[in-house]
This record gives sequence, C-alpha cells and structure tokens, in this order.
Amino acid sequence: MDDYRLIADELAAAITDGRLRPGEQLPTQRAFAHRRGIAASTAGRVYRELTRRGLVVGEVGRGTFVRAGRGTPGTAVPLAEPARAPVDLELNYPVVPEQSALLAEGLAPLLRPDVLAAALRPIGAEGTAEAREAFAALAAGTDRPAAHGHTAGKPTVNGPAGLDWRPSPDAVLFAGNGRQAVAAALAALVPPGQRLGVEELTYPVVKALAGRLGITLVPLPVDRHGLLPDTLAAAQRGGPLRALYLQPRVHNPLGGTLPPDRRAHLAAELRRLDLPVVEDAIWSFLRPDTPPLAAELPERTVLVDSLSKRLAPGLTAGFAVVPDPLRPALAAALRSGGWAPSGFALESAVRWITDGTLATVAAAKRTDAAQRQQVARRLLTHGRLSADPGSYYLWWELPAAWRAETFIAASARAGIAVTPGAAFAVGSRTSPAAVRVGLASPSIPVLTRALGTLADLARAAPEDVLD
Repeated sequence: MDDYRLIADELAAAITDGRLRPGEQLPTQRAFAHRRGIAASTAGRVYRELTRRGLVVGEVGRGTFVRAGRGTPGTAVPLAEPARAPVDLELNYPVVPEQSALLAEGLAPLLRPDVLAAALRPIGAEGTAEAREAFAALAAGTDRPAAHGHTAGKPTVNGPAGLDWRPSPDAVLFAGNGRQAVAAALAALVPPGQRLGVEELTYPVVKALAGRLGITLVPLPVDRHGLLPDTLAAAQRGGPLRALYLQPRVHNPLGGTLPPDRRAHLAAELRRLDLPVVEDAIWSFLRPDTPPLAAELPERTVLVDSLSKRLAPGLTAGFAVVPDPLRPALAAALRSGGWAPSGFALESAVRWITDGTLATVAAAKRTDAAQRQQVARRLLTHGRLSADPGSYYLWWELPAAWRAETFIAASARAGIAVTPGAAFAVGSRTSPAAVRVGLASPSIPVLTRALGTLADLARAAPEDVLD
C-alpha cells in the first residue's frame, strides 16, 4: 500500500475513535507535511484520500474539517439509513395519520387465498396489463386509470400546459423501488467510463450509483428554479454527455420547479444536442399542477417514479415510463440487475391506485407538507431558506458565522440530525455552507420543538455552542 494511504488510515482511525471530532479543523497541508516530515504533494494525497472516504471536507479560504456523521469510510450512502439522533430531520418519509387505515382497507381483498396466491407469483419488469394501465395514469398525474382502458399509442400533449399528457401503458416498466429504477435507467443510457450531466446539487444516491456503475458525473449550474439549459452545450464541449439526470419538479434539496418557458427551452436544447434524459419525479406528487418534462420531450425522456413518498417505503414499487427505442435496453438493465418488482407490492399498488386510496393519501400529504413549511418559515429566520411552499424539505444557507459541518455537529449534540449540503454537491471539494432540513418524519409538535432548537443554534455563535 502507498505510504500516503497508511497516513490516511491513521487519521481515519483518529476520526473513527473520536480523537478527531466532527467540525475540528485539520492543519494546513503545508503544516501537516512539515509536522510529519513528508512532501507537500504526499500531504495533498492524504487529504484527498480522506475526502474521498467522506471523512473530511474542504472549504475554500477556511481549511479542511472533520465531517459530521458516521459510517463505513468511502461507502456510506447519505440518507440511506435512519439517523441515530432522537429527532431525525435527515431521512424524509412522510406519513399522515389516516393512511394506515386506508391502506389496510385496500389490502383486505388480497387476503383471499386465491388472490394472494396470484399476487405471490414471480413477476417481470413488464408487470401486468392492469399494473401498466394504473401506473400510466399515475405518471400522467390522474387519480385513476381510464374506465375503459387506454388506447395504446405514442404519448401526446393536449394543450400548451401539457397537463393532459398521458403515456401509453406499453411504455411502463417496473422495479422494486425508485432507486432501482434510477439505477436501471443510468445503466441503460450511460456506459461505464462515460459522462452523465446532473444538477450541481443532486440526489445523493445518484452520486453513489454513478460510482458503482463507473459513470462520471458532470455538474451543471442551477438557480432557484432549477437547471440552466444554456449550460448544456458548454458541458458537451468538455466531453460528450451520454445523458442528463435531473429533478425538474420540486428539486431535492432546493425545492425549485422549472417554469414553463424554461422547461420548453430545456426540451429544445436536449433535442438539438440529441441527449436522452432521466427525469426523477419522486416528489412530483407535491406539485400536481405542473406537467413533467416528459410531456415536452416524450421521445427522449425516461420518467422515473415510485410510491415510497406517496405511500410508505416498506411496501413500494418503482416504475419508469420509457420511450420505445430505449425500452429494450432498460428492460435488460432491470433483469440483469435483479431489480424486478415484487408481485405482491405491485398488486397492492394497483388496488390503491384504482380505488382512489393513493390519491386520497397524496392529497393529505400535500396539506401536511404545506403546514410543516409554514412552521419552518416562521421559526428559521436566520440565514436564507430555499423551498417549495408545499414540499417536505428545505435548503438552509446558514448565517455567516457557521460552517455546515460545525452546525451539523452542534445539531447532533442537541439530538437533531440534519443533512450537510456537501451530501448533495457534485464535482467540488468544497462544502456548501448550507444544510437540508427534512420536515416529514417527526410529528408536528416534535418538529416545531426541533426547529426552534435549530433556530436558537443559528442565532448563537459557534464558539458558544461547541466548547
């Protein structure tokens, strides 16, 4: 093993056993090299290795700091597991009080032995005709499938807004969950070693998936609404992109939604550059008034969604609406990845869609999310907030005195877990001085107390909180 890795292992052990604590600043690389009697270039490699393992983070003009949070160095996926803190504002799965009773009622017919036997049979990525019909309606933003079935054909856009867009059921493929559907789409569109365009702040799991698939992520600039379409051509000049992954509605973590003119501009640029796109629609049920990018660009958009946020993560199904030319490759990726759906989950979902349960739960969650945003905006008055007023999360640019890692450490001491901005950042060794606050998991009274505590921390000086 190279000497720099042995030194990195020593520092990693010090971080793991608590000798170096979250938020603690490391020496400059020059000072570290002098202290250890090594070359400055070797010190640089040590620091880069610690950054690669997710143990430290660099901030331009401020230095290198130990990151908050624990896990297996270099392999932990942000947002993958519930936090150990008593109040979890990191993992973000919304639940409303009435949903369990509604879901139980929809499951009751499945308990008949003959129905259950059918639901427990193996099922492939194509699912069933009933499932494709139901999920095509869901992708279109309608509550239920058409009463007499949908006439198969190419997706259409009726009217300038695109809200009447409805894909063909034959375009739908299934996975066990949304992450698997995203993984299959990326595997189908981007060969190992090739480049995928993403928003410069993106879903952390996509960063992990790209690493496992050997895909190079290319960060693209965003503003409060989302991706800036004119940046695609410049990114292409740096090396060809094979596809684009983005969240055009209720972006996670920023909360922005592309306005109609920008969505049309983006569609035109993607056609001109001949680029396919993976549209992540996981949170889009919070904005049913906004059509997907797939409505503007049906011939080259893979729309990916799941039921984990609409319903619950414990019994979910992922799906993708896929243009005809891309369907064989994506179906092959689902099969080779072992990402086929559960027949029981799919049959349950069809019942919840067709009987209106899913629409009822989603409407209740939209009301719940808006209430939680109001609480957050009332309490978090220091720093700058970015969020959709109806979303379950917000992006909080912290007051100038705070670094994200120090704030994460102070929050953890107070028993509250939030997500550092660096978890979402692509292509930079710097850490945004921001955190994402998930609003979905605790009850509103617990959330209110936790946000009040975070507000108090933000008003204080870091040296008064972390001694």
